[in-house]
Amino acid sequence: MPGEDLEQLKRRLPLLDYLRRRHWKPRCVGQQQEFAGLCPLHPETRPSFHLNARKNLFYCHGCGCGGDLIRFVELSLHLSFRESVARLQQELAPAPTSGLLDRTAAFYQPQIHRHPEAVAYLAQRGLRDPALIQELGIGYAPGGNLRRHLAAPGYPFDLLLRTGLIDQQGRDAFCRRITFPCRQDGRIVNLYGRGAPALCGSGAAFPHRFLPGSKGGLFAWHSVREFSAVILVEGLFDLAVLWQSGFRNITCAAGTHLTRPQWAQLGDRSGRLVCIVFDQDPNRAGQQAAHGLAQGLESAGLPVRIVHLPAAHDPNSYFTAGATAADFARCLEQAQRPRP
Repeated sequence: MPGEDLEQLKRRLPLLDYLRRRHWKPRCVGQQQEFAGLCPLHPETRPSFHLNARKNLFYCHGCGCGGDLIRFVELSLHLSFRESVARLQQELAPAPTSGLLDRTAAFYQPQIHRHPEAVAYLAQRGLRDPALIQELGIGYAPGGNLRRHLAAPGYPFDLLLRTGLIDQQGRDAFCRRITFPCRQDGRIVNLYGRGAPALCGSGAAFPHRFLPGSKGGLFAWHSVREFSAVILVEGLFDLAVLWQSGFRNITCAAGTHLTRPQWAQLGDRSGRLVCIVFDQDPNRAGQQAAHGLAQGLESAGLPVRIVHLPAAHDPNSYFTAGATAADFARCLEQAQRPRP
């Protein structure tokens, strides 16, 4: 991107506005255009982060970091220069897609209670609390009417196709799947659809899927980020049953591979304990993934524990097989540091 375009990008999104969107609490110091507050880049108790709104620059006297908006995004999200510029362009772009995904998720959510097969499947997975289902934004795509619903407010066929919500024939891409909204910085940036034979009325399930693009940050991170110890699970149903059982410090990466923003989220608080509870697979894939992730997190300076469930179980199957909150708490107590 040419230098003049970069300058225009920074003028369109002043650093002060960017930080305020992320709940930075500045106070005015000295001249009217200068502000100070706690540094968003490292833990501290006394404000050492200074921002000059006129120059659109920051400097932290605590950690020594400084620069412009792009440099702040690089440091805070652990992105490259090019990735940081792309992230800011996405934030500034007219965002019909964002509103589109909000409308889609809002359309799917009440469908859960209108279709017995969806209610029965959630019960089969141990999820019975309507308030929790609502809180997590869980929905159901019955198929056949999403395109018509989104056409009414003016979303064109080409946009729905480009986003991945429908196929070339106009059919709902999440047909007969349980849906979960995936967020990044408070916005829905993707949807995850979970298929199952019970939802299809046949012996074969539609495959699980995301829309094209980023799968977003750690699931429900806005509710979990203040905990000094978090529990990381593989699947969204793992998270749901654990929340239902009272373990609210659970988050999920929707798989065993963490994206760079998800790594940054886990490390945004110094000393945070991360307990990894991945599937106890017969082929040891989950255990190996947990060990590799634990070593990476330890190398990044975070304390880590690996939680072992009974053989062949994940948290969801463990609870549906009859385990209680006390059983899971005992597993947490027996968690171990990763082997060297």
